[in-house]
Amino acid sequence: MKERTDLGKRPASALVALAVAAFCFVSVETMPVGLLSVMSSDLGVPTSHIGLLVTGYGVTVVVVSLPLARVVARAPRRPLLLGLVALLTAATAVSGLSPGYGLLFAARLLTALSQAVFWAVVAPVAAGMFPVHVRGRVTAVVFTGGSLGPMLGVPAGTWLGQQAGWRVTFLALAGLGLLAFLVLAVAMPTTPAHHEHAGRGTSPDARRYMLVLATTALSVAGFFAVFTYTSTFVTAVAGMPAVLLGPLLVARGLADFGGITVGGILSDRNQRLAVLLPAALLAATLTGMFALGTSPVAAGTALVLTGLAMGALTPALQNRVMEFAPGSTDTASAGNSIAYNIGIALGSFLGSLAVAHTGPRSTALAGAALAAGAVLIALQVPEPHRTRTGLTKEKDRG
Repeated sequence: MKERTDLGKRPASALVALAVAAFCFVSVETMPVGLLSVMSSDLGVPTSHIGLLVTGYGVTVVVVSLPLARVVARAPRRPLLLGLVALLTAATAVSGLSPGYGLLFAARLLTALSQAVFWAVVAPVAAGMFPVHVRGRVTAVVFTGGSLGPMLGVPAGTWLGQQAGWRVTFLALAGLGLLAFLVLAVAMPTTPAHHEHAGRGTSPDARRYMLVLATTALSVAGFFAVFTYTSTFVTAVAGMPAVLLGPLLVARGLADFGGITVGGILSDRNQRLAVLLPAALLAATLTGMFALGTSPVAAGTALVLTGLAMGALTPALQNRVMEFAPGSTDTASAGNSIAYNIGIALGSFLGSLAVAHTGPRSTALAGAALAAGAVLIALQVPEPHRTRTGLTKEKDRG
């Protein structure tokens, strides 16, 4: 009995460590946003150069995710993840100790390379440590760590950087990464007991997989068409004072956190509804935001609900990816990561067009149209039939 308990505690500890690593990756990626002026002044470069630290990071992740996922396809997962978290820790420490901009940029590119592989493999690895019937909740834990990055990590890191210097912020994140590495080294199983269901799609289907990617890209695009211009919408359309923007974003982040939990639980019960309900909520919320956006209460409520919708969609879409992956789930997850980033770029671009030609209020209409497209595509993907063992029995393929 004691051995069984220990075996249960170790994967749980490893799962929490993976969530902490996800938190570190997301925080490191976006941290310069909150420290633009501080880093610019200390390094003696324009703020636009500091902005490139984020842009270059994101572009690197998009470009190399799929190729690197294929390169490491046969690598043992435990040493691979340990290596990725070790690289995160070392590169983040180098970032904090960099004497100049060049070394800092290079260190962040190394972190981006490790992040590209991390997001491709972390969900399958985490899921493989647990039975298939809790896969949605397991992936939700990992994505909760990522969600806490912008909600908690960036604000806390910004405050710390303003008080003690931006280098202290990066060194603190490196220390947190080291803690995650040590826990993984002790707790992560050499061979996950339930790896079989996580390594390949449990119901491989290339067509449905591509539909899931399209759902990801369109839903994310719908969200970012508005989210990118949140400050403009809140102040220019809703007429709220700029001082309320911070509390609204915190509330949206908390809703995102709650949505991830709900999405993970619902994914384990009905994968189709787990995608359709939040996608429909996003479309309806953005439509209401366009129609009632001049009301501060309506605009603020809508902004918070978009966080709930996107939080719930994140683990639900990842669970769908692992269900329909036509090959390895690592490669499929890398594809989903690319679709997500394409959605960010597409949504931001269409939002900018809307602002330039018809004003900030129309960003909500553009976002609603994109989200509605995601709903229509998600409707084309039926719910897999499951046996009592949790394996998928395809009765309705095609």
